[in-house]
Amino acid sequence: MARRAVVLALALAAVMPLLSGGLDNQQVKLLAAKFNVTCVVVFGDSSVDPGNNNYIATPMKGNFFPYGKDFFRGRPTGRFSNGRLATDFIAEALGYSKAIRPFLHKRLRPVDILHGVSFASAASGYDELTANLSNVLPLSKQLEYFREYKMRLRQMVGGRKAESIIKNAVAVLSMGTNDFLQNYYLEPIRPKQYTLEEYQNYLASCMSEDVKICWFLILTDDAKSWNYKISGSWGACPGLYAPYQDSNEPGNMCGEENVRDEIGYVDAYGIFQDAVNNPEKHGLIETSKGCCGTGTVEYGDTCKGMSTCADASKYIFWDAVHPTERMYEIIAGQAIESLRKQLMA
Repeated sequence: MARRAVVLALALAAVMPLLSGGLDNQQVKLLAAKFNVTCVVVFGDSSVDPGNNNYIATPMKGNFFPYGKDFFRGRPTGRFSNGRLATDFIAEALGYSKAIRPFLHKRLRPVDILHGVSFASAASGYDELTANLSNVLPLSKQLEYFREYKMRLRQMVGGRKAESIIKNAVAVLSMGTNDFLQNYYLEPIRPKQYTLEEYQNYLASCMSEDVKICWFLILTDDAKSWNYKISGSWGACPGLYAPYQDSNEPGNMCGEENVRDEIGYVDAYGIFQDAVNNPEKHGLIETSKGCCGTGTVEYGDTCKGMSTCADASKYIFWDAVHPTERMYEIIAGQAIESLRKQLMA
């Protein structure tokens, strides 16, 4: 059964109903097969970066212990967590790989190209300045790599099959936290330009436009369209000063109807709030601190060599910023439910 690409946006500030629980992988696999879901492509920050930053000149890396402590064979991969990320669980639920590889991996396999990779870069954000501050991949560069990925896929399977694979993909976009934590609250540039409310609206507008860009680039190879949409996304996002609450959902801010119909929003913030308020529902115990070190300040380099808690599966956070594998599994459950709704619509 033919269908068009679906973009899942893991929105840290959107307002959506939340869903808890695990994944019924068998049901999801059957649904994916029925609707010909072909692969998963991922864009974003450390919440979905499986290790692309290992291959670029940036200090923002997670390729050392105790990161990866509970990953397969207990090894660090560049994921800023003790184990897998939400996108790993999504790929597994769809019947592909138990762990999505970074596109910049030096030994990327043909099966990775066929079933999807991640272009995400830890410390990136919707504001391109955020990525530049840490010398990581802004979304514009991630999308350039996506175009390279499409070329490699065509070389492998031919143009017609590659087009079918891409047009039946699930694209995941997840970022936004760094725009505040590493940009607005630390650097003087954006506070001089925007009030906090204006900056929030700016990011919401950019998020909406970026989702549209991902969607269009999945559906087209037209170079003119590519260049126009990239340039239209940075610094000229529509609705910059429009009140965010005037929109029923982020997609409405830029909304072409046919694009919105193919977008699912996942309220990661709401899921965190539910986990904090109702930890027992998710099998969690510790909600106020991370598992690494003191759990209050350590993340990234400051987590290196630190002792960890005995059972990270009972914690919401792995370090002071990033979730545990268990929390990512919970978020993946919401993402899969959003995908199911899009497929069944």
